[in-house]
Amino acid sequence: VCCGEVVLSYAELNARANCLARLLVAAGAGPERLVAVCLPRSVDLVVALLAVVKSGAGYVPVDPAYPAERRAFILGDTGPVVVVDEAWLAAADMRGVAAGDLSAAERGVLCPGHPAYVIYTSGSTGRPKGVVVPHVNVVRLFAATEGVYGFGVGDVWTLFHSVAFDFSVWELWGPLLYGGRLVVVPFEVSRAPVEFLRLLVREGVTVLNQTPSAFYQLMQADGGHPELARGLALRWVIFGGEALDLGRLESWGCRHGDSEPVLVNMYGITETTVHVSVRTLDSASWTGQTRSLIGRGLSDLRVYVLDGSL
Repeated sequence: VCCGEVVLSYAELNARANCLARLLVAAGAGPERLVAVCLPRSVDLVVALLAVVKSGAGYVPVDPAYPAERRAFILGDTGPVVVVDEAWLAAADMRGVAAGDLSAAERGVLCPGHPAYVIYTSGSTGRPKGVVVPHVNVVRLFAATEGVYGFGVGDVWTLFHSVAFDFSVWELWGPLLYGGRLVVVPFEVSRAPVEFLRLLVREGVTVLNQTPSAFYQLMQADGGHPELARGLALRWVIFGGEALDLGRLESWGCRHGDSEPVLVNMYGITETTVHVSVRTLDSASWTGQTRSLIGRGLSDLRVYVLDGSL
């Protein structure tokens, strides 16, 4: 995992997360308990999320940019045993804390059905609602998509979205589960399309996950800087989080074709663990189109299409 000049190997990431997990366990973390994580995008954020999972607890991501009222609501609703923020990390004393893997005796017995995280919906129809997602759901998501993508140790992913948005579950655990490299995108870079394009080229990113609205801005940067864009190493661009206007992809397709990278539209909601359906796109998919095509359900899911009367 890297963020700017800070780089951790898998061994270093594991050791730091183990130390932090032991401090969390000492503070009351464990299976069927929750730990809130309120940190800016950084290597420390990845360490903290992994540490919560290692402690057996489920993580509750709280974006530091949220209004104080929303942060207070989430913390009041979940009742975390610990809130890991910059102040808590600064006060944490890891001197003498063992860096080896935690045993079940230390953290308690962790089962596949125990919570891995709680992410809150947008609250567009009222107050936000916390969705509790167990470990088994995250594992099955990647098992069900393995045959689609063939992710591996040579892939480089970005953590582009807020960890309070469930697209981040795919972005974070994808590279770590497949042994790839995770590039944490600083917030200011995520809002500057040309700088983000430079990061994609510099880091050799192969798997890019984007909401359509973010990708439209990246497309503009790509079109305006063709020499820079020729350095892209992308294998996959995976859309999610919003409806995709297929017709807007034509200019990208004219420059890059439809196989380097392959564009994929995925659809899902927080309650169903990020993605439910998948559709691989090509020039025939977007030429003259204005609608969004979401494809078919993942191999282990059934999809029902309902009319206005359900």
